[in-house]
Amino acid sequence: MDTFFTSDTEQTRKLGEMLAKELCGGPARNASLASASSRSDAGGEVICLTGELGSGKTTFAQGVLRGLGVKGPWTSPTFLVVKHYKKEIPNPKSQIPNKSKISKSKIQNIYHIDCYRVKAQDILDLGWKEIIAGKNNIVIVEWAKRIRKIIPEKSIWVSFEHVNKNKRKIFIGNEVIGSGTGH
Repeated sequence: MDTFFTSDTEQTRKLGEMLAKELCGGPARNASLASASSRSDAGGEVICLTGELGSGKTTFAQGVLRGLGVKGPWTSPTFLVVKHYKKEIPNPKSQIPNKSKISKSKIQNIYHIDCYRVKAQDILDLGWKEIIAGKNNIVIVEWAKRIRKIIPEKSIWVSFEHVNKNKRKIFIGNEVIGSGTGH
């Protein structure tokens, strides 16, 4: 578990962006983030965000989306529950002549889910098993503790705490910080 401190929304967004770049196999700018993600290719990740209201979950999620190259605007899916983004990923040029015209790119699905107003069964009913089974999918879940029983074991957990009015403490790792199911 690694600990980071941010003092404004842009720093929180930038931390989310750095995690996204680590997930995409970019250069390891931060050894702590690299160890938390420990993956070399983007896809199949579930990023679970926990913390009290206003602690930075949506801001961090916006940074992850920006870091993944998803075009904004990025707004909270609180009332929609699930926002689905598609990102086109170009395939490298084919080494076989005349094959490059067949498959120029693939689509990566990125889901931003807000569980503040729902329960695990609601998320299951929205296709959760299919979403997390997608090898190229990246899933960001706010209020993830509320659906903890259906979260895959190898998820990345990001917990937010207020230190004071402007400062946040952010824990990133492969385990849940804190107790209870409300955050």
